[in-house]
Amino acid sequence: MGLFSKQFANVVEWQEFREDMIFYKWHNDEIKKGSRLIIRPGQDAVFLYNGKIEGIFKDEGDYDIESQIIPFLSTLSGFKFGFNSGMRAEVLFINTKEFIVKWGTQNAINIPTSQLPGGMPIRANGTFTFKVADYVKLIDKIAGVKDSYLVEDVRLRIVTILDQLLMKWISKEGKDMFNLQANSFDISSGIRTDLDMQLFDSGLTVTGFNIMSFTYPEEVQKMINKNASFSMVGDVNRYQQMAMTEGIAGGQVKGGGVASDMAGMMMGMNMANQMMQNINQMNQQGKMKDESFIQQNGTAQPNGGAAPNGGNVNPGQAAPAGTKPNFCPNCGTKTGEGNFCSNCGQKL
Repeated sequence: MGLFSKQFANVVEWQEFREDMIFYKWHNDEIKKGSRLIIRPGQDAVFLYNGKIEGIFKDEGDYDIESQIIPFLSTLSGFKFGFNSGMRAEVLFINTKEFIVKWGTQNAINIPTSQLPGGMPIRANGTFTFKVADYVKLIDKIAGVKDSYLVEDVRLRIVTILDQLLMKWISKEGKDMFNLQANSFDISSGIRTDLDMQLFDSGLTVTGFNIMSFTYPEEVQKMINKNASFSMVGDVNRYQQMAMTEGIAGGQVKGGGVASDMAGMMMGMNMANQMMQNINQMNQQGKMKDESFIQQNGTAQPNGGAAPNGGNVNPGQAAPAGTKPNFCPNCGTKTGEGNFCSNCGQKL
């Protein structure tokens, strides 16, 4: 008799497990005497009776339902299997892992901005993570009417509201439309909070939301790149010279000769102007040095200038007979009290 009754025994387990499945409902009319429950890593088993949770089992292993499971069920703790009779109950297996999902905007989002009357059309992509947080709400809102639930179902639900959330958090507090990546952390945090509220009633929680990149229209991206180049160079004139030099060296400035001639002429003029500026600056510095020397010593520099007696004393020119020169006629060093130059030894 015992052998005959056990032929109806069954194994309660998640059949054909899928990584992208959030929960799975075990299908059978009833659980027979001698049946076993198998819980694998990353799974929780929830026993339901008349739509109510009777017990939640989280430890992985192989259990005898009659001796190891039923005694812990709230309503069915005293249930006894009879001959050819079973327990009518449902078992819901829940995937406890954290799911990682890629997302991307379906269409370009026109963000209002004063720079562009029609708005700034941008696209974005990234990832978000979620997991099951409340089994009661999950069963009440989803598992009660579905036999299984996939990650794709959650992704589609989030994507339908993601465009509005991106527009909300990008436009908030006057974010720089041309440098959104710098504000991606604040934007992501705001969107994660809003998405978590959207999924709260379903028993799911959003544990993370990341924006990998923002994509601008091609024309706007070129403008951003050019502006960054100007900022790095700093000097617009220098940037023009560099760009022209690269163009000539790379053969980009060529053709009938007119373009290259004009480019060469402009570059030559710029170089000549720069040289003239350098020469004028050197002359100005030399003049200031001479004036400073005269003020301090009352005599001219060795390279010529007014002497105290109104005459001119130049290096290599002897002083009038009977007088000692103020500067050495050989090396131009200012003389002292001695009769010989302290620098080169020339007799004075």
